[in-house]
Amino acid sequence: MLRLYTQPKNLSREELGYNNVEKNQQKSYNSTMRNLLPIIIIVVILGIVVSILKMGEEKEIPVTIVATNFEECVGMGNPVMESYPRQCSSGGKTFTENIGNELEKANLIRITTPRPNTVITSPLVIRGEARGGWFFEASFPIDLKDANGVTIAQWYATVQADPATGEVNWMTSEFVPFESTLIFENPTSTQNRNGTLILRKDNASGLPEHDDSLEIPIIFGE
Repeated sequence: MLRLYTQPKNLSREELGYNNVEKNQQKSYNSTMRNLLPIIIIVVILGIVVSILKMGEEKEIPVTIVATNFEECVGMGNPVMESYPRQCSSGGKTFTENIGNELEKANLIRITTPRPNTVITSPLVIRGEARGGWFFEASFPIDLKDANGVTIAQWYATVQADPATGEVNWMTSEFVPFESTLIFENPTSTQNRNGTLILRKDNASGLPEHDDSLEIPIIFGE
């Protein structure tokens, strides 16, 4: 039997060099990919974390507002009980409107205008009735203070004639009508427009145990 012998093809130097270059390039590519793979994984993970954080920031967090006084309770739209003084409930708490000491002094002095928590402007007309012992020489002093207790204005209320008889008589234990007009300038601070109107008993004796006053919260107008 005859055997055919094929002589291996001799590769030129150029062909051998090309094959070596191709192998080196493949090795370099594989090495580069191995080095880049951890970086790519880290970048992807960071991208996922950033996306989650942004979603958390965009999500609205509910804020619970709790009233701390009557005015805030009313401002939040809560129902108001038409008692006197008025009351407002919020968050399981009940807040009572500040009317000063009007109820405590009702048997001594009563004010018809301005009413507690009224917005006032100058000139302010003050009317009401007080027992004769609240006056001295047919008058008693009035103070108007701002939210810091600074005196804004001072004047006197005077006895008025009895509407039924036309007589002016303060020498009595009964209620006598009074009136005053107070001229003032609004406080310079616009942050707190609250104030207090104080109707003082005219204490002729000067003894502190005989001092007394009716204090009414007011609000200074714009």
